[in-house]
Amino acid sequence: MNERTAYCLLALLNLTEEKQWAKATDPLVGITPMMDFARNNYGADYAPNTRETFRRFSMHQMVQAGIALYNPDMPDRPTNSPKAVYQISPAALQLVKAYKTRAWSRKLAVFKKNVSTLVEQYAQERQMDMVQVRVRDGQAVSLSPGKHNGLIRLIIEDMAPRFMPGVTLVYIGDTGDKWGFFDKELAAQLGLNVEEHGKMPDVVLWYEAKNWLVLVESVTSHGPVDSKRHIELKALFASASADIVYISAFPDKRTFARFASDVAWETEVWVADNPTHMVHFNGSRFLGPYA
Repeated sequence: MNERTAYCLLALLNLTEEKQWAKATDPLVGITPMMDFARNNYGADYAPNTRETFRRFSMHQMVQAGIALYNPDMPDRPTNSPKAVYQISPAALQLVKAYKTRAWSRKLAVFKKNVSTLVEQYAQERQMDMVQVRVRDGQAVSLSPGKHNGLIRLIIEDMAPRFMPGVTLVYIGDTGDKWGFFDKELAAQLGLNVEEHGKMPDVVLWYEAKNWLVLVESVTSHGPVDSKRHIELKALFASASADIVYISAFPDKRTFARFASDVAWETEVWVADNPTHMVHFNGSRFLGPYA
């Protein structure tokens, strides 16, 4: 309940001072355009570094309350996409248009009564677009929609059993929730001490047959295991009792070609549209760790 959130609502409705509430509309609006709207129409100038405050402490709550929708134009847009947008929900728009009319009190009461149902409905619609990943027999987790997490699903369900039969999942990162899945008990057994330290890889696997800890990066727009990342991961998993294998996974050869010159030596590459092969940036070994 603050001015910042009020400006977010006005931006969602495209309501400037001269407009009547009945003239409210429902444009798709990103965080930066909201801030521009507040500055240009109401003289409220917020610093660029407050974008995250707008997102986490205004828009997040409005989505939870059924007032706003998140990426309704493209539900599978990645959570961290700079193109993320919000829109006033249909029920909230009709309510706002009734403000300062005789119907306001009645419509407000109806909205409040139905808000929980609305939130559940919107959540179910988003859930349908989530990426489902099998992590154990009969067990699955839901990851945020998008190409990045779609590739993570292929890493776990296609690459891992093909090259490391019987492999065990330790960790999955998620663009919407950093710790999408984490087997803390297994991590402790492997001597990992990473929960609060450093940037995790996208997938961590344990190949018990060879005592390998396999670190995989899902590369759709950035982030292969280059020389810098190799050093970071080596330091992050220095406490591990298993030998370390590093893999960069790409959705297709075109994406791989963009990053091929960045891939570090002594690492592996897997390309999802050629799933039966692996590229080895080492020269002397097949898939395996270096001492």
